[in-house]
Amino acid sequence: SLVVLFGATAGAYGAKLGSDERELILLVWQVVDLHSKKVGTLHKSLVKADNLDLSDQCREVSGLTPEGLGKAEPLDRVLQQFSQLVSSDLKVLGRSSYTLCSDGQLLIRQVLHPETSKKNFLLSDCFYSFYDLRKEFHTCYPGSAAVKDQTIKTMAEYLGLGTDEAEEDFGVWQVKTMVAIVFSMLSEGCNHVFTEPETVKYKYETGPCLLQLHFFFFFLCSSKSETVDSETVIRARGLPWQSSDQDIARFFKGLNIAKGGVALCLNSQGRRNGEALVRFVNSEQRDLALERHKHHMGSRYIEVYKATGEEFLKIAGGTSNEVAQFLSKENQVIIRMRGLPFTATQEDVLGFLGPECPVTGGKEGLLFVKYPDGRPTGDAFVLFSCEEYAQSALKKHKEILGKRYIELFRSTAAEVQQVVLNRYMSTPLIPTLPTPIIPVIPPPYTIATGSIRDCVRLRGLPYTAGIDDILEFMGDATGDIKPHGVHMVLNQQGRPSGDAFIQMKSADKAFMVAQKCHKKMMKDRYVEVFQCSGEEMNFVLMGGTLNRSGLSPPPCKLPCLSPPAYAAFQTAAVIPAEAAALYQPQALLPTTRTPQASAAAPPAVTYYPAQAAQLYMNYTAYYPSPPVSPTTVGYIAAPPGAVAAAATATHTPILPQPGALVRMQGLPYNTGMKEILSFFQGYQYAPDDYNGLIQLSDQARSVLQAPKEWVCL
Repeated sequence: SLVVLFGATAGAYGAKLGSDERELILLVWQVVDLHSKKVGTLHKSLVKADNLDLSDQCREVSGLTPEGLGKAEPLDRVLQQFSQLVSSDLKVLGRSSYTLCSDGQLLIRQVLHPETSKKNFLLSDCFYSFYDLRKEFHTCYPGSAAVKDQTIKTMAEYLGLGTDEAEEDFGVWQVKTMVAIVFSMLSEGCNHVFTEPETVKYKYETGPCLLQLHFFFFFLCSSKSETVDSETVIRARGLPWQSSDQDIARFFKGLNIAKGGVALCLNSQGRRNGEALVRFVNSEQRDLALERHKHHMGSRYIEVYKATGEEFLKIAGGTSNEVAQFLSKENQVIIRMRGLPFTATQEDVLGFLGPECPVTGGKEGLLFVKYPDGRPTGDAFVLFSCEEYAQSALKKHKEILGKRYIELFRSTAAEVQQVVLNRYMSTPLIPTLPTPIIPVIPPPYTIATGSIRDCVRLRGLPYTAGIDDILEFMGDATGDIKPHGVHMVLNQQGRPSGDAFIQMKSADKAFMVAQKCHKKMMKDRYVEVFQCSGEEMNFVLMGGTLNRSGLSPPPCKLPCLSPPAYAAFQTAAVIPAEAAALYQPQALLPTTRTPQASAAAPPAVTYYPAQAAQLYMNYTAYYPSPPVSPTTVGYIAAPPGAVAAAATATHTPILPQPGALVRMQGLPYNTGMKEILSFFQGYQYAPDDYNGLIQLSDQARSVLQAPKEWVCL
């Protein structure tokens, strides 16, 4: 038997059903006995959505109203009634099993599965298998329109059936017409047989995909490079830093992801960068995934874009025999351990986990991460055969091994590949914009410093917002902005971060703007506005938190410095003074529009900053490695801008000789120079380096100076 099913949401209709994340408001269904060609009772059920605000299209097409929907049952109750009524109709027809049949894929994959996943209740098994009437129709009538162009109306017209929708209620006509189409396909001239239903995977299959397992074989034996169909891969961006592969699979609930097809991307520092590459089983699933662009995961919206198979292979593929063997065991849960003593052995790790957390294969289920010279990094990956053992292991998070506490996190096969194989690449697997945090700024343009609160921070800007939008947003206060005082903040990819800093002419003006514009709407988003000082502005760029509750220190300001065996600093891009003098304000960018005045127009003011003064948010610090996003690389280069600023302030080398620097981490926030010198009592310091430990300009100090970390010569 078939259960012909039709549904509608409070938003888009037709080809865009489910693309706007709106909730289901209508279900209509009817049981069809394919053998006796009899039908059960036609049922129509309204669904009470959490948000009863209906789109104009929904009101026009369906004729439903918020008042009528307010009296309906919620979705979970409607689905219970659906199961009961279908079972009752099947008994009347003398049948016991059935399969759903819907008009296309969208109702099942893009509406029901995502919505029930967000509302945390399970769909019954019948929703994991269904027939796509459009595909079945095209199979039965090859001369009809392409599947993607089919609708209930076009199929009915092809068969010469009545197409007057006004005769029936919305939803009722659709189901009756679908039943008539099914009967036409069952007629003697066609004798269509429904044999291969569409399936929805119950859960995402973790572990290495076949590409990961075979990549090494092809690499050694035939020098061929494995290929991935680029029509099956997407890039998800804006993911919460704590999200796992299972969280991403849940975001795409209803769509079939290939086994091991979620690859969380890491940056060159080994931290998750908020992006993932996802590989689906076919291009049709990928196209449906693209329709979830800007759908929400929790409170954050996720951007979904096309990606290439080559990008996926860079993240998920590997050529290490050691890694391939480790990942060859299927259906394993991977846990990452961080902070292991450098002397820790396999026996130590197994003893730490204990008999209640048996590791798959014993020592073979452990993979230690090492530096290129063979030294241990303190990281390891562990395999467990089931979720229960993995949960027991995670309970040991921050327990002590030797004299160190050990951190344990969930991990993925793709992360193992990236960490073990690419942990010391000088560039990330997916290229990012190599920019300094605060570039060298040619005179006379300087980023504000000091404690005077004459700046404001705008947070939550639309990513499409430009400086003109900001000026319009600020209204009359635009005239109080300093020339070249609007600073857009970009992320490491050179894209807008949603932040901007504006230098006002006085602290009073900044206060008035913060009071007047806080949570004012710009386009479709409200923008938060906070008063701050230049010092606080630099503080936030380095990862501190500024809101109405005050200022919180950044979690990490100073990157680790390389030991003598590795490159310590990169060459800073410094703009020569003579070249900088050529860049006059009028030559940088055209003058922007200013608000109209009632009297004579004021002189044109350039609000854009100098081209070299573009700010880049230090996302390595601003979004530090969270508990589930461990740091893997301990040796990274210092920011070029910081090195340039430090070099400008002193004519002596920062590193007087190889190995002359030590880094102190984990200091109390109130630690001063006196306590540090006392700590190193008995050791010889570099001469004349007691004043600040490293001589820095004010600008470089705002980048490098940190309350918990010092660099000592």
